[in-house]
Amino acid sequence: MRLFAIGDLHLSGGNAKPMDIFGPQWDRHFFHISENWREKVSDDDLVLIPGDISWAMHLEEAQKDLEEIGALPGRKILCKGNHDYWWNSISRVRSILPSGMQALQFSAVDVETAVVCGTRGWLFPTGEQQLDEANRKIFARETQRLRLALEEAWELAAGRPIVTMMHYPPMLAGEKETAFTKLLEEFHVHTVVYGHLHGQGIQNGFTGEYHKIQYYLVSCDSIGFTPVEIIVE
Repeated sequence: MRLFAIGDLHLSGGNAKPMDIFGPQWDRHFFHISENWREKVSDDDLVLIPGDISWAMHLEEAQKDLEEIGALPGRKILCKGNHDYWWNSISRVRSILPSGMQALQFSAVDVETAVVCGTRGWLFPTGEQQLDEANRKIFARETQRLRLALEEAWELAAGRPIVTMMHYPPMLAGEKETAFTKLLEEFHVHTVVYGHLHGQGIQNGFTGEYHKIQYYLVSCDSIGFTPVEIIVE
């Protein structure tokens, strides 16, 4: 089994949302993702999808998008993004997922060679910009949810690598010390995959090693609309 990741698929949710308004690279973007996916990923592989899966507003509207993803090769593990408004009760989400697809909500799953945990994350305060009261509350809640996911992963891992998926970046290229990274280091996470950043924002992301953790920005336009292989050894 190989491990891949690709985030921010932004399927239409039945609304025929024109993604090329965000740039010509988004024209027929899921067609290109599907072609590239089929070239790289086999049925024995695992693909992590860290959020912003569908523009649907309701769970029923997202079902077709989930089925299209489910028809692609490999097992898939999802977590929630900030635009996944259709994602409400985790039990309801899990009830409609196609075979071979799992959803994490500040929780973890054993994938044999590693343990994968996932949560949405949130904005974090930086030296240049602090959070308002509403965002501070969400940030505190999401920090606690990351801890819950990591605690479960730690129990399952028994010394095996922990891979964490988050939708929001846990750090930025110019702001690597955050409450999120401190937690990831506390639990000796091996690898983190995240998305959310697009266009000019991609330059603020960080892919590489920091404090012995490998970080991958995998929003689909940041990786050429092609699942990227994640090496976990």
